[in-house]
Amino acid sequence: MFLTEEKIKKLKKTANNIRQSIIEMLVEAKSGHTAGPLGMADVFTFFYFHVLKHNPKDPFWEGRDRVILSNGHICPVLYATMAHSGYFPVEELKTLRKFGTRLQGHPHREYMPWLENSSGPLGAGLSQAVGMALADRMDEKDKERFIYCFMSDGELDEGNSWEAIMLAGKNKLRNLITVVDRNNIQIDGYTEHIMPLEPLADKWRSFNWNVIEVGGHDFKFLNKAVEKAQENKDGPTVIIAHTIPGKGVKEFERDYKWHGIVPNKEQGEMALKELKEAAYSL
Repeated sequence: MFLTEEKIKKLKKTANNIRQSIIEMLVEAKSGHTAGPLGMADVFTFFYFHVLKHNPKDPFWEGRDRVILSNGHICPVLYATMAHSGYFPVEELKTLRKFGTRLQGHPHREYMPWLENSSGPLGAGLSQAVGMALADRMDEKDKERFIYCFMSDGELDEGNSWEAIMLAGKNKLRNLITVVDRNNIQIDGYTEHIMPLEPLADKWRSFNWNVIEVGGHDFKFLNKAVEKAQENKDGPTVIIAHTIPGKGVKEFERDYKWHGIVPNKEQGEMALKELKEAAYSL
């Protein structure tokens, strides 16, 4: 996938805009999750504006790639990215978590049918993605598109995740690409304090997965990682994306306390000011 310096600049600006939308919607909602959505803004921007085969004007296009969000609590970044890419009006983002909104606190296909899955219970998304990849193999469509599953490192505490990892490795699901947000935090603290995951890459390899580790905020590195994942024909690939939770707002970065809380009005204004100032240098 050819990636020019001009395109990288556009991606950086888009990711900044998405972060601003995340702050605005969380302040308006007064509830939700902050660190994860901000940390994954670059990854989601990269996929929706450079990688995915998708069409916001025809969201049910049969040839589209499938996007499965397993850690549904980071849905503000999914909603903001979809809105900025044209699936629905950006103005609707401020209805997040309000009564009657389509933008539920966890993604819900009943309200947004162009989502590929409803999510909330951690550990379930990868199982759903494995099922879709198996179905594509049965339908002989596994060479036509990719199934991308986004998940958190914290949800790897869930046994269901490892059942899916084993099944995908056994069946050598070559069109399944999983992206793990390796931000090292979860709601109770740092992952290596709560339930150590390392050596994480070795664990995935032991279940017959191709493993790629990458910085989750560098578009050039992300591009190379996805290219390698797409070229792999021997089985499923996991991209372990090392990200900074709360990325873009210094006060929020790397602090696990921002996993499940949102900025108040003053903190939101501070965060938006920082992001807007950063936008001038992009």
